[in-house]
Amino acid sequence: MDSTYGQSVLKSLAWLKPAVFILLLLGAWQMEVFLHPQQLLPGPWKTTLGIVDLFPRGLIVRYIVASLFRVTWGFCLAVLVAVPLGLAVGWYRRVEMALNPILQILRPISPLAWIPIAILWFGVGDLAAIFLIFVGCFLPLLLTVINAVQSVPGVYINAGRNFGLGPVPLMRQVLLPAILPRLITGLRITLGIAWLVVVAAEMIAVNSGLGFLIVDARNAGNRYDLVVAGMVIIGVVGLLLDTWVRSLERSSLLRWSFEEKQ
Repeated sequence: MDSTYGQSVLKSLAWLKPAVFILLLLGAWQMEVFLHPQQLLPGPWKTTLGIVDLFPRGLIVRYIVASLFRVTWGFCLAVLVAVPLGLAVGWYRRVEMALNPILQILRPISPLAWIPIAILWFGVGDLAAIFLIFVGCFLPLLLTVINAVQSVPGVYINAGRNFGLGPVPLMRQVLLPAILPRLITGLRITLGIAWLVVVAAEMIAVNSGLGFLIVDARNAGNRYDLVVAGMVIIGVVGLLLDTWVRSLERSSLLRWSFEEKQ
């Protein structure tokens, strides 16, 4: 009982160390600004006031919603296209051999390099940002699914065939559950990419969102407190998104994968 109680206490206090570390960083940041007041970088207190200043005008909620709207559409479209295509390409080796050179050529191209083409095709607006997010998420997720399918143990495939499963039922009932752990990891990484791309896209291709907030604050009288405030908000929202995806890794659907590793 005492051991169980002690473990529960340690778990409940797990947040204490990172919280103390963050407070130390904030204190060092504030001290640096206090010792060098001539620099333009605002301190934590001024940044907090900048965040508070965004609430009465409703800008913070509006810009967060705008960024999440674009990320949701671009990310979900990438998932809907990349996962089925990755299953097919990973299963049919001839298709993978035919498409692999094209995928390897496109993979190193930064999503930001597509900005001029996105603006040319879709203009300045949501569609351009959604396209850029789709491009940034599609290839990494597609390659993750292909590699995951090709890494599935042959015993799973043979067992499915012994039960008379055809190609499509085999993909749905055997391959997809088998690659779920790696797929969730790929989704987590890809969602982070989506959040990075949307901020960059909003600095150029749209006139709303958290990325636009940073550029607009810089151009509107050098409001560096709002610039840093926008960066802090981007980091916090990104952390919440990552925490949400990590919670999926501990769901009952994937519990078997963790038991297998232990």
